[in-house]
Amino acid sequence: MPRGAPGVARRRPQTRAALLKAALEVFAEHGFHAATIEQICERAGYTRGAYYSNFAGKDELFLALFDEHSERIVRRLSEAIDALTPEECTLPRIAELAARIEPDERDWYVVTTEFTLRAIRDPQTAWVLARHDERLRAEIARGLTLVLRRAGRELTVDADRFARLVVALREGGLAQSYVEPEALPPGTLEREFLAPLLEASTRRLGAPNRAR
Repeated sequence: MPRGAPGVARRRPQTRAALLKAALEVFAEHGFHAATIEQICERAGYTRGAYYSNFAGKDELFLALFDEHSERIVRRLSEAIDALTPEECTLPRIAELAARIEPDERDWYVVTTEFTLRAIRDPQTAWVLARHDERLRAEIARGLTLVLRRAGRELTVDADRFARLVVALREGGLAQSYVEPEALPPGTLEREFLAPLLEASTRRLGAPNRAR
């Protein structure tokens, strides 16, 4: 093994984290398309060689950001839900936790919206993004099923479809909130409508199927 390789291996996660952080900042400031690899490297304090040892290009970098952001959101929500007592595990409380929007969410929303527009125009990009969306929805569906069970309820609709609805409510709400923050603070729609949606789309465990 070449001399110094262990040190390089130890530094790799640190380098990757710095590049991801810098990329989000640069993408948010300049836009995904206008941002350059040179700007990202300069912001992170690394060379192009360090960049290309971690990412093949901007698309791969964005998708790494997507996965990192998804994992962070799911982890934060899971930790908040795990901290609930049995008495606190109610549909309104679950909706309140889901409505929490972190202060740094605006930058991510701007970046992901631009990439989504690109995916709408380009089938190959759409296919790749859809696979990452699918993994996120699976985590949402799994977590929702577990927390509803703790609340003594179960979905009466397809979990993946309901996860799509939750994502649509969040992203559609944020689009309006960032345009009209005073009229619609982030998280407002989830606080007002997610609990009723859960009530209408679930039943108590052991209850008979609803008539169709």
